[in-house]
Order: sequence, then C-alpha cells, then structure tokens
Amino acid sequence: MARIIFYEKPGCKNNTKQKTLLTAAGHEVVPYNLLTEPWTVERLRSFFGDRPVVEWINRAAPAVKSGEVDPEKLDAQTALILMLRDPLLIRRPLIQVGDRREAGFDVEKINAWIGLKAADESLQEMSEKLMNQDLQGCAHGHDHQHHQQGKCNH
Repeated sequence: MARIIFYEKPGCKNNTKQKTLLTAAGHEVVPYNLLTEPWTVERLRSFFGDRPVVEWINRAAPAVKSGEVDPEKLDAQTALILMLRDPLLIRRPLIQVGDRREAGFDVEKINAWIGLKAADESLQEMSEKLMNQDLQGCAHGHDHQHHQQGKCNH
C-alpha cells in the first residue's frame, strides 16, 4: 500500500471522506494543512501537471464565489501568485505518492493510480458508498452543478 502525503483544509467534509476512503484501502495517509503549508510557486505548480489553469482553482473559494477571482481568466503565473496569497483558492486535496503529485480527488483516476479497493471485507460496504459519492463537488449532499460557477450558497 502507498504512503500518501495529503494536503487538506482541516475540517473539510470531503477531505475527511477522501482520507477515510484511502485509509480503508490500506494506504497510510499523512495529512498536512494546505492553508499553512509554506508553498513556493515551483512546488505548488508541480501538483497541476498539464491540467488547464481553470482546473487548479477551488471554485468554492470565497474569492471565486464573490466574483473577485474568475478562474476562466487566469494565466498560470497569476493563478499561482493568487493561490500563494490565498490558499483557499487551491483545488484540494493535493496528493503526493512518491514522485507523483496530483490535485483534486477524481475517484477513477486515484483508483487506477494507487487503488481504492477496501483492504478488509468489513470496510467494503463503506468504501463502495464513498466511491459512489461525488467527492469533488458539493459536500452538502445535494445533486447540483452550481460549483461549476462557484456559487454554492449552502
């Protein structure tokens, strides 16, 4: 099983579910506070790979929801500077296993990468329930698309 460096926002419901799923799969999760981590432009950039800049941004961040930051209009350098100033803008979690780094929690992608199958039969039902949830979207349990515009009011 993998040792996962997991940068999270403490108290985030989805980050808690994500860590539970990873742990149930037998992985060792080493959590760090995304908001207090001493990021550099280079280190932060390494988590986004070849993703478009718009996918680097947490659309539920207050600055996005208020309209102060428009992810669609950011270039890479501006996005990185804004994220260093306001870490709530960083799409989370940031995950590192070995030399590979990723942003966000795409269940299919992570399952293919490190595996999310429950390590123990007693955890299988809980793991399957978590894997069937949207662990990237709204943590409030609604079925809606407003996060795409950064407008969750819940």
